Amino acid sequence: MTYPAEFESIRPFVDEELPAAMQRIVSHPAFPSVAKFIYPNEPVEQVAQRLLALRTIKDFQLHTMRDILQRVIKQSITEFSWEGTEYLQPGKSYLFVSNHRDIVLDAFLLQQILDGIGMPPCHITFGANLMQHPMIIDAGKCNKMFRVDRGGSLKSFYHSLKLVSSYIRFVISTLNESVWIAQRNGRTKDGIDGTEASLIKMFAMSGEEDDLTNLETLNIVPVSVSYEWEPCDSLKAIELSLRQNGNYQKAPDEDLRSILTGIRQPKGRTHIAINKPITKDDLLAYSRKDGDFYKWVASLIDRRILSGYKLYPNNYIAHDFRDKGNRFAQYYTPYEKTQFMERLQQIMSNPNFDQKAKMIYIGIYANPVDSSII
Repeated sequence: MTYPAEFESIRPFVDEELPAAMQRIVSHPAFPSVAKFIYPNEPVEQVAQRLLALRTIKDFQLHTMRDILQRVIKQSITEFSWEGTEYLQPGKSYLFVSNHRDIVLDAFLLQQILDGIGMPPCHITFGANLMQHPMIIDAGKCNKMFRVDRGGSLKSFYHSLKLVSSYIRFVISTLNESVWIAQRNGRTKDGIDGTEASLIKMFAMSGEEDDLTNLETLNIVPVSVSYEWEPCDSLKAIELSLRQNGNYQKAPDEDLRSILTGIRQPKGRTHIAINKPITKDDLLAYSRKDGDFYKWVASLIDRRILSGYKLYPNNYIAHDFRDKGNRFAQYYTPYEKTQFMERLQQIMSNPNFDQKAKMIYIGIYANPVDSSII
């Protein structure tokens, strides 16, 4: 297939571009370590030859990406569960709007679910900040990831939003394929999920009808991702602590380190809820006398994401620890509490993990409890 010329700066690769991308990937110095993680029982050369034999994006997604996800699930997730696939109709495309806890896994795990029910892989937003590492760029663009720019002048930012909005509508309406996008700019680092109203406004920018119709035709589906052990939890806490102290400076390889940490770190139980789609009737329930339409839609998405978020013992343990009480003691065992506190003590051995980082870390797990009872 070919993409319209207007999407040249943001589109993923097409089949003809895949062989060269595979050659660059297997030639990269980091490839042997990545190959060993995914295929620990195979020689690196054998893995490289298999990648070099690929000829289509579909083959890369349905074979290589499937292998990677199954390896990640086997190595780092004790139980992977999901719900809500009954909301998805075969042959229909959707805009999945998800809370965002891990740079790659949130979207890739949804891919795994779609693959399991016979739906094609969705296109995935790819923040320009991640497009710094050559191997990440090549692997991402071979996995239908498309670029989203968030910086620049007001004029260039507006152009970027309109371009992304048009691309999303093109994928859903013309290609009849689905799209995954995070509910906000960047990962949630404090455990508080929230959809940005500007995102909803961006969705409505494309299309030739009124805002309500433009949103309705995108078939928005809120998605909730819940991890028992938050990917990169200690790194997130340290980053927020440094930011609050005015001492944070992003390292050149930080995004790659976060991706690899998120993939490798034990995540315990992981759950994805595909929630009830946003329908025309939902949107018609809004009255313009009630305030900002985009904020209202964002709030509706938030409610559905929170309704599908799964709380684990760690969440209740952290909340009781922060409150110095036992309000939620019925939801965890003494052993589970000991595990949580031992992990916290281990993390505190990091010299960058100060008291502020400790409380942020606790909040990562405790805040979802507050969100669920508001």
